[in-house]
Amino acid sequence: MAASCPLPVTPDLPTLRAKLQGLLQFLRDALSISNAHTVDFYTESVWEELVNLPPETVLAALRKSASETEALPSETRPLVEAEWEAGMTDFPKIFCETSQKLVSVEAFALAAKYYSVQNLGICTPFEQLLVALRGNQNQRIGENQKAVEFMNMKKSHEVQAMSELISSIADYYGIKQVIDLGSGKGYLSSFLSLKYGLKVYGIDSSNTNTHGAEERNRKLKKHWKLCHAQSRLDVNGLALKMAKERKVQNKVKNKADTEEVFNNSPTNQEKMPTSAILPDFSGSVISNIRNQMETLHSQPHQEENLCFENSFSLINLLPINAVEPTSSQQIPNRETSEANKERRKMTSKSSESNIYSPLTSFITADSELHDIIKDLEDCLMVGLHTCGDLAPNTLRIFTSNSEIKGVCSVGCCYHLLSEEFENQHKERTQEKWGFPMCHYLKEARWCCGRNARMSACLALERVAAGQGLPTESLFYRAVLQDIIKDCYGITKCDRHVGKIYSKCSSFLDYVRRSLKKLGLDESKLPEKIIMNYYEKYKPRMNELEAFNMLKVVLAPCIETLILLDRLCYLKEQEDIAWSALVKLFDPVKSPRCYAVIALKKQQ
Repeated sequence: MAASCPLPVTPDLPTLRAKLQGLLQFLRDALSISNAHTVDFYTESVWEELVNLPPETVLAALRKSASETEALPSETRPLVEAEWEAGMTDFPKIFCETSQKLVSVEAFALAAKYYSVQNLGICTPFEQLLVALRGNQNQRIGENQKAVEFMNMKKSHEVQAMSELISSIADYYGIKQVIDLGSGKGYLSSFLSLKYGLKVYGIDSSNTNTHGAEERNRKLKKHWKLCHAQSRLDVNGLALKMAKERKVQNKVKNKADTEEVFNNSPTNQEKMPTSAILPDFSGSVISNIRNQMETLHSQPHQEENLCFENSFSLINLLPINAVEPTSSQQIPNRETSEANKERRKMTSKSSESNIYSPLTSFITADSELHDIIKDLEDCLMVGLHTCGDLAPNTLRIFTSNSEIKGVCSVGCCYHLLSEEFENQHKERTQEKWGFPMCHYLKEARWCCGRNARMSACLALERVAAGQGLPTESLFYRAVLQDIIKDCYGITKCDRHVGKIYSKCSSFLDYVRRSLKKLGLDESKLPEKIIMNYYEKYKPRMNELEAFNMLKVVLAPCIETLILLDRLCYLKEQEDIAWSALVKLFDPVKSPRCYAVIALKKQQ
């Protein structure tokens, strides 16, 4: 177990519930915006029902708010956040008390900023957590790590940051086993095994992913060996050069010794300095060799296992005093040889345990891990962008299994979460739901709604990319819906248009293709009628643009609600010693960047 500092102080349950209460007060009215479906934007007169402002006013205010946030210096943000908190009590200023329509877009944008995870003051800094877990170890994120060529930039960023944290938690507990739920293609599992020597079980519900992960892991091992072999070759190349120079040195020395015997002169009996014989062995060269040797010694033992085991020893080739003696260098040659043999045996045994095993299993909150993993021991449970209910189920499995000492979960696909209080008129047999998890939201019978969760997912992606929602494609679909309602008498359709916008050359082409896909007779609609609908709604396209911007602004608040629910659930458990939200990734590279982390009490 690594020497560690006290873990960072995190908000307690009463504090989190107070934050949650304020967020719910804002969302009670604001969620109607997120839950409105843009397909029905014109048919249901969404703008008139929910917004009591001109679209030009909304667009101008939101653009101004976004530019002010971007220009805000980081050192002044805490002061502004304090002002936000002081002004978050008068919600009638945002929505009309009687109609519940939006009446102040400025107040709306301010509240949405305040209730984002970033500004709510509920996150623990990543670096601070790493320092606490490592104690006196000062390695920073990404140090001595090479980008993995098999991954794109986004995945490489995620895997390196998350594996850094997981390995630190593993060292903190002194454990070696990791369970990666929803392991997918196995990038995180492979990296944890290869880089940090952890025994990883990657569990995924798809056989295709499991078999693919095995192949990728094989390629990754090959890539890893080549990377580290190259770093060794750089040092070994210097050693070969020094070996040749040493032969020259010995010849010169032997010649000098012969001359000493022959001459038997007191002045010639003095030993010739090394620097005089071999000028290339300057202080800088020796320092360079020493630095590279120290770098090799400082690498994790498991990394050495992946390099060439039969590389010759630098110690036998370096000149005397080139490196400072260590305990292994002071062993006689025969003992050194025996020690190397023993080390190779230990390396072989260690390599057998530092493996990645892909498994196929569908995981639920009630899954019995002992039936899936026969050698289950004290371990960590992790999940990188676990989809839908798998993220909350990961937390439930963690709390119900004594062997699992810590959990690190980054969820995604919020739109696939099951909600306990959604569609309550339908008969359901499910007992454990994706949302809500905590007692506070269960007692309030809170429901987000699928449209709100879906809009949050899409909007977060767009925010990360510095974009808004694609207005024209949504506009085409909203106008199409009005055509279908008026001309075919259909208000609800089981079929979906899908992503055909990019294949269409015009609005007319879009309508024709869409009607065919929906199984409707497009020949009954002449071109003139179709284009009349386009001309009718084109002047109102800015309403849809403004409405979508409101959705984008609101998206982080919905994510805050989901993450706060999970964190409060963990705070409610008695055997958990520490839990927090941590911003693990750069949100520009990875929009779902927040990890829910919890650690149990150390024995």
